[in-house]
Amino acid sequence: MSDNSFAFAKSRRFAPLFGTQFLGALNDNLFKTALFVMISYHGLGANSILPPAQMLNLGSLLFILPYFLFSSISGQLSTRYDKARFARIIKLLEILIMAVAAYGFHIQSAPLLLAMLFCMGAQSTLFGPLKYAILPDYLDDKELMMGNSLIESGTFLAILLGQILGTILAGAPHALVMALVVLIAAGGTVTAFFMPYVGAKNPQQHIDPNIVRSTKQLLKDTFAQKELYTAIIGISWFWLIGAVYTTQLPTFTQKHLGGNDNVFNLMLALFSVGIAAGSVLCSKISGHRLHLRLVSAGTVGLTVFGVLLVWLTHGQHYDSAQLEGIFSFLTRANAYPVMACMIAIGFFGGFFSVPLYTWLQTASSDEFRANAVAANNIVNGLFMVAAAIFSAVLLFLFDNIGLLYLAVALGNLGLLAYLVKLDRRFLRG
Repeated sequence: MSDNSFAFAKSRRFAPLFGTQFLGALNDNLFKTALFVMISYHGLGANSILPPAQMLNLGSLLFILPYFLFSSISGQLSTRYDKARFARIIKLLEILIMAVAAYGFHIQSAPLLLAMLFCMGAQSTLFGPLKYAILPDYLDDKELMMGNSLIESGTFLAILLGQILGTILAGAPHALVMALVVLIAAGGTVTAFFMPYVGAKNPQQHIDPNIVRSTKQLLKDTFAQKELYTAIIGISWFWLIGAVYTTQLPTFTQKHLGGNDNVFNLMLALFSVGIAAGSVLCSKISGHRLHLRLVSAGTVGLTVFGVLLVWLTHGQHYDSAQLEGIFSFLTRANAYPVMACMIAIGFFGGFFSVPLYTWLQTASSDEFRANAVAANNIVNGLFMVAAAIFSAVLLFLFDNIGLLYLAVALGNLGLLAYLVKLDRRFLRG
């Protein structure tokens, strides 16, 4: 396969959308991470009613809540109006939100910053259906798989970079994080203005402001289409396992690897790079055509390396007072197999998810695509909340992250069996 498969990536049909999405994901995670680290380690909100741990839980809830509240409306708006014009409005809104957040950092107001975290979640919810629904308008069928893989790769690398920068800037002078969140929002707005117009898919689309009614109707209309339902279940499982791995990774690194925060960042980087590599290679191997059996290959890989990671770290328990840095960690016999497992879990996660996103886009009609992506975002959120509840219950009962990781790894096989039952093309298509 020649490098011509990436030719579209430099064009105006793709590069501005990629830049807008990358900078948006970067800013989301930089802001959220800096805020959470300031609350945890730098005394932000020390005088508030809530203790730091509860403020972090509240912050996580406030960031994900808009996906349940506003996804149905965002799908309707992306269908009724030109998506490129809508993207510009959303990004201008991000500048305003980040300007207020900068003021919140300046006066060190935890309530104001948490309110802006909710607003950023709402802004991301509005952009969510747009970014995947507009790709088939910009790219032809042969480019769509690679387009999805690049968007997914960029998103996870932006998340990683945002988390690293947010951690560093939390301990730096407040002016740095204040300036950076506004500058990144401005950069994303500039790139959005280069996105080509695509025209409204349905200018008569009704906007239902009743959140409960519109959400129920959206899910009913989406799930009535079997291909869309199947793709969404698969994608949501990907976000569930991603949430379990990344949420518990700091504690797993401490307890089972004996590593400090630098080792955690290494593991997170390996996981993110694995997803990026798996996403791109999946598109290359498929010949840029949709093959659902690649989802099955991804599921098997997730299971094998998920179980192997648990086996490699089984029985290892370290004292949190004696955590090692990266160089000490790398001298251990099992360090490199563990690192290979983290890359492989990310890699096969990318393999698993890219065909499903492409299927969701191509199985939708032009008029319904944004709504289908909005429904997907709602179910993704539900699965991530389910992941948090399942993790909390299992850890409360057994206090064993290895067991949690094992349950998720073996759960992949149950998910694959369900997907095959819904559509035989996961075995032969």
